[in-house]
Amino acid sequence: MPRPGAKRHLSAVSTPSPPVGYAYAELDQPACVKDAVLAEECALAIAYNGISHAVMMVSPSALEDFIAGFSLSSGIIQSIDEIYDIQIHGEGTALRADVQISNRAFWSLKEQRRQLAGTTGCGLCGVEALEQALPNLQSLVPAPLPPAEHLHELRPRIAAAQNLARHSGALHAALFVDAAGELRLCREDIGRHNALDKLIGALLREGIEPREGFAVVTSRCSLELIHKAVRAGLATLVSLSAPTTLTVQWARQHHLNLIHLPHHSAPRVYSPAPPPQATIE
Repeated sequence: MPRPGAKRHLSAVSTPSPPVGYAYAELDQPACVKDAVLAEECALAIAYNGISHAVMMVSPSALEDFIAGFSLSSGIIQSIDEIYDIQIHGEGTALRADVQISNRAFWSLKEQRRQLAGTTGCGLCGVEALEQALPNLQSLVPAPLPPAEHLHELRPRIAAAQNLARHSGALHAALFVDAAGELRLCREDIGRHNALDKLIGALLREGIEPREGFAVVTSRCSLELIHKAVRAGLATLVSLSAPTTLTVQWARQHHLNLIHLPHHSAPRVYSPAPPPQATIE
């Protein structure tokens, strides 16, 4: 629980600036000059309790959501209550986030850093230790699959919700569809992991129960996204791109519903596994 009197500071720095057009000439017609809006990108340095932890390349929108979601999905905190304060400083392409977390979370973070440094010999330069790439996760309580009609016309609904991508392209999205089938949240970023972290953070900060609905990612469904979904307590993850064998195995093992939504076919449920008596065509 937060210390007495602790308050969360939510900076306005994360408000995206108006889209900027960039001029370009067509290759076969150099005299034909046009302009296009491009996706924004910035470097965000994150420090916990004064200790630098990571520098991430992100889109400068919903940064508080990203920090909260990244902190939970990376195993740094166990609940939103362990974040006491978020302050974002800087402008332009270089931002700094100072995050105050609970003593328990900070001690756990320092242990994690020591283990990484000892096993890889290179500190936090990357996830190289197998125990970091294939962590022990607590399995979810199995949940019912969402109604098929909640996925009806989902692709055009997603396209309509991606306000940033509509101007610039080059952005992934993570979205949340509630128990009534309504598209409640959409978070966008140049990084697919970042987009999901932003969505998880928004669910935490807005007090939305992640099991009462499902999350959608527009990107490739990698193993890291399964890790984040399980840690966040999501019941169902829908991917617009086909999953890999390992993501299906981990989703089944941890009772995460995993659905692929192809372009021109019915939704495909990969987790839970079909019953043994099901007919394979």
